Amino acid sequence: MTVRITFPKTDTAPKGHVVLTVFEGEELGTAAKKIDKGLDGLAASSIKRDKNFKGKAGQTLSLYAPEKSKIDRVTVLGLGKADALDELKAEEAGGKLFAAVGKSGFKDIILITEKSKALKNELMAAHLANGFKLRSYTFDRYKSKKKDKDSAPELAALKVLSSHPANSKAAYNSLANVTEGAYWARDLVNTAPNDLYPESYAKQIKDELKPLNVDVEILDEKKLEKMGAGAIMAVGKGSERQPRMVIMRWNGATKKKGTKTIGLVGKGVTFDTGGISIKPGAGMDEMKMDMGGSAAVVGTIKALAANKAKVNVVGIVGLAENMPSSNAYRPGDIVTSLSGKTIEVLNTDAEGRLVLADCLTHMQSKYKPDVIVDLATLTGAMMVALAHEYCGTFANTDSLWAELEKASADTGEKLWRMPLDEEWKKEMESTVGDVRNLAKSGRYGGACTAAGFLEHFIEGDVQWAHMDIAGTAWIKSDRPTVPKYGTGFGVRVLHDWITQNY
Repeated sequence: MTVRITFPKTDTAPKGHVVLTVFEGEELGTAAKKIDKGLDGLAASSIKRDKNFKGKAGQTLSLYAPEKSKIDRVTVLGLGKADALDELKAEEAGGKLFAAVGKSGFKDIILITEKSKALKNELMAAHLANGFKLRSYTFDRYKSKKKDKDSAPELAALKVLSSHPANSKAAYNSLANVTEGAYWARDLVNTAPNDLYPESYAKQIKDELKPLNVDVEILDEKKLEKMGAGAIMAVGKGSERQPRMVIMRWNGATKKKGTKTIGLVGKGVTFDTGGISIKPGAGMDEMKMDMGGSAAVVGTIKALAANKAKVNVVGIVGLAENMPSSNAYRPGDIVTSLSGKTIEVLNTDAEGRLVLADCLTHMQSKYKPDVIVDLATLTGAMMVALAHEYCGTFANTDSLWAELEKASADTGEKLWRMPLDEEWKKEMESTVGDVRNLAKSGRYGGACTAAGFLEHFIEGDVQWAHMDIAGTAWIKSDRPTVPKYGTGFGVRVLHDWITQNY
């Protein structure tokens, strides 16, 4: 479903389905009262009579208008306490509004906004609309069934009336660019693995980002072998679809002294069978989502470029398919990474860290960023610890964590700081090579020891954070027709972090 969102200057005679906003414990505002007057006070009367509707944030009350009115349906949307409304609460309310009216059978809906004590009306309107857009996402690429011609029409347009429509539109456009980046990340995670594999994924990245003036370089298996990227090549050599490393450069800031470069690295295992250490069959279909970290990176680059953000960002994603075959790497193998460090392979299902190792090395050796954030659906241990609610985040400086924590609070993409400790780094030292891909202590602290492995590939005093998005990259939907779907997690928090700090 694609809903067109506009901010018209005025709509003196609204018709069809109209949404009025109201604050908790307060009467209808000026704009809503004007509409309600033509409805013989239906909305105000219903609010008083309905004991369940309090105007809490996201709460809705649906009413049929009088027969003689041009308005057919009225929905009252609660915004919570007027002095507590902020951007995030407005987006949450917008999302709940879509859940309430998205299938109401009207092609067009008009949303009437009011003035708030805590949030400018133009921003309220923009964030309500963005929340509505975020919730309206669907993925039906593989549906062959045509819509029944006798069924109710799908929602096609949302008109948002605000006191400053031009300002609302400008604010919304910036938000919508980030949402489009998250949409793309969701689409990538949801795409079937027979369609999304290293070569096709790399091509899609180039096709999507080149028109936005992002420099895109694709390293194929021959280039990776020549440069010595033995870790990512080991992971992918069991598949006929060989690995790719894609480098994306967005240079939005002028090159001057003090300008910082941000590095984003993403794990892109387009399907993970576990390799020779094969996974159980139940739930293996979810492993098409094992490229969620890379999706967050490419979605963020798209959002930054679309908004023409004045920052310099390099994104690198390592794309591989982990398959069992006569060519696959084995437990017991020793592989040489791009850094020159040797890795003892003890389990081929601990493959994401190998992919990231070579990407981290290439990022640091060629682009020398001031700060690096990597994202990966890396460990089941993180899901055991934090389920689908939080992304476990390891940061090697307090200042970097403070920046990420604020971005998390501003966007609602929840991060939880996890500890980096020298003991976990030591856990990943090998007796027959330099490092090993499983900890000496086994399963205990699996997310922490995985971060300890990656820390072996961080050079010097570069600021670095590792985000294990195993639980947040996908989630079970509350819609029965969409049992599991990609969330696009990471795009919003990274965009906010980068644009607010660099």
